[in-house]
Amino acid sequence: MSERDESIASSDSDTLHWILRIAVAACFIGHGAFGLITKAAWLPYFAIFGIPEAWAWKLMPVVGAVDVSVGVLTLIQPVRAAILYMTFWGFQTACLRPLAGQGVWELLERAGNYGVPLAFLCLLGAGRSPADWFSFRPGPPLTIERASAIGWILRATTALLLIGHGGFDFAMGKNWTSYSAAVGISPTALAAHPLSPTAGWFECVLGLIVLCWPMRGVLLFVFAWKLATEAFRPLAGEPIWEFIERGGSYGAPLALAWLQRGYEEPARVAHLRASG
Repeated sequence: MSERDESIASSDSDTLHWILRIAVAACFIGHGAFGLITKAAWLPYFAIFGIPEAWAWKLMPVVGAVDVSVGVLTLIQPVRAAILYMTFWGFQTACLRPLAGQGVWELLERAGNYGVPLAFLCLLGAGRSPADWFSFRPGPPLTIERASAIGWILRATTALLLIGHGGFDFAMGKNWTSYSAAVGISPTALAAHPLSPTAGWFECVLGLIVLCWPMRGVLLFVFAWKLATEAFRPLAGEPIWEFIERGGSYGAPLALAWLQRGYEEPARVAHLRASG
């Protein structure tokens, strides 16, 4: 069996590497920026651990500096230990939201914060020793089996972030006023043709389609949809970091679409050889 039969082409693997690498870095740089400039919405998360408000304001820049540091490090040279930390930290911070009374939808909607680092770690491969976790060793060739595992991680991640965002809309009533105003839609027009809960149900159905039938065209639509809808945040006057922080929401569907591009032919060849 040839090297092409056994693994994804190196050019496809390299592109996948950079999609995930940039998405992970953007997520942590964007999130960390809010810590550096401080954000009142973080106070309930510190309160979960009994940290008083005065200390929370002082700790926010520390948390932000760590997030920005690992994000920049990932852009410069990914380290497996850092990516492992980012996976657990992204999941832990997402879990704080329902613990703070903000609903489970927030946990699902931020699947890109922990699912994309997990996929990137799977692409890089685990460390062979404790020291190797902190080395700059390149990832091994991307085999069909590992590509399949990464695909399922990205598939679940994309579905969860869509369902979570949609659920937040139809279950908790998302306020679209500032976003619609950014494109010239008046509150009166919005009240006459409300986006909730229709937009929420649309994203939930889209998430289920990705989970059950992740066609490349659907994934590229999801990528464009998330990119366009999240762009409303800075247009509505929110900090640009809100858009950057959601790098995982754009990276997950794009990476899965690209992975399918490189995965289909070698998978077909391997299947034909196995059946023959």
